[in-house]
Amino acid sequence: MVRNVALRQLHPGDFEGIVSVVDDWWGRPVRDKVPRLFFDHFWSTIFVAECSGVPAGVIIGFLSPSQPTAAYVHLIGVDPRHCGHGLGTLLYERFFTIAREHNRVEVWAVTSPQNRGSIEFHGHLGFSIWPGDREENGVSVHSDYEPSGASRVVFVKALKSSIPRDHRMSRVREGT
Repeated sequence: MVRNVALRQLHPGDFEGIVSVVDDWWGRPVRDKVPRLFFDHFWSTIFVAECSGVPAGVIIGFLSPSQPTAAYVHLIGVDPRHCGHGLGTLLYERFFTIAREHNRVEVWAVTSPQNRGSIEFHGHLGFSIWPGDREENGVSVHSDYEPSGASRVVFVKALKSSIPRDHRMSRVREGT
């Protein structure tokens, strides 16, 4: 259980404090996935978890401007010293609340097919894997999802009873 944690909305001034720790939290370079523009333009839907005033986790998400029923989580990171105590779930639940308040009915996220921990974590939260065009490491992936040509596992979580019939993401992915 999470103790002595304060959740708060991100402030643009949090940039240096967050980018200085995300590589350590992830155990690999991810700083380039956290551009300043998120802190300047999407801070209202980004949340920081702090323990004794020190960042312990962050969720970077936003409400899709192109798909009015969707929200997207770009990145979630938790200090390894706090992993396994519900902090990631707490951050996601706060984001789900914001998404619901803005009448979003689904949340999307992506991860690498090699990141088994992320795949399991998203499954635990009720995300489903959006079927891709092939399998990698035993999981459905979307080929060439990243500019580098990397494949990604795409997740979707319905926040209400079902995803709308005229689901816009399927149209985007089909190119219509």
